[in-house]
Amino acid sequence: MPTRAPHVPSKLAEAAFELFAEQGFARVSLDAIASNAGVTKGSVYHHYSSKREVVLASCRFYYRKWQQTTQRQIAPLTDPMDRLIAVLRFSVKTCLIDERNRMFTAEIMALSLLDKDVQCGWAQFYDSARETYVGLVDAIKFETQMGPVDTRRAVDLMLAAMEGIKQRASFEPEISAPEAQERCIEDLLGILGFSHVASAHNPCSLIS
Repeated sequence: MPTRAPHVPSKLAEAAFELFAEQGFARVSLDAIASNAGVTKGSVYHHYSSKREVVLASCRFYYRKWQQTTQRQIAPLTDPMDRLIAVLRFSVKTCLIDERNRMFTAEIMALSLLDKDVQCGWAQFYDSARETYVGLVDAIKFETQMGPVDTRRAVDLMLAAMEGIKQRASFEPEISAPEAQERCIEDLLGILGFSHVASAHNPCSLIS
């Protein structure tokens, strides 16, 4: 009999994310997801009626993980600029440097052209990430009286630059190499209007 343990749906979503990030959506079967989660295929169908539902659950897992980890990154920090740089460093490391995460988000973007639910989920996540950055930038502006005139526009441009870097990394892998991380952070800070303070913050003192 399939297990009814309450943790199984989230375990399946995480297992699916791990496989999708390595192989893409099309090449991963429900059998492989069940095996990776350590459950039976019947258990998968007990919690999800189709592979599409598993894909949507894996997307929600990815979005929730980003939000939770972001909050952990900034929790011990009090300086607004340190908080912004910590979130940028985490985002660059996971969204741009990590090839698996790039694979997963590229799959989401491609599927969102065909599936409205995937598109809606990505739009909601993107909006939550945008609001996180808007809040961080506004906190710096409030404390220092420095920063972009239009916070939301600057954040939109910065996020668009990040998406562009992810796309370019598929054929210019050197721009997403680990050694390019700090330069990327400096460039993104420049888009936000903070290039003049980037060098004053010691990367070693911030959360990696």
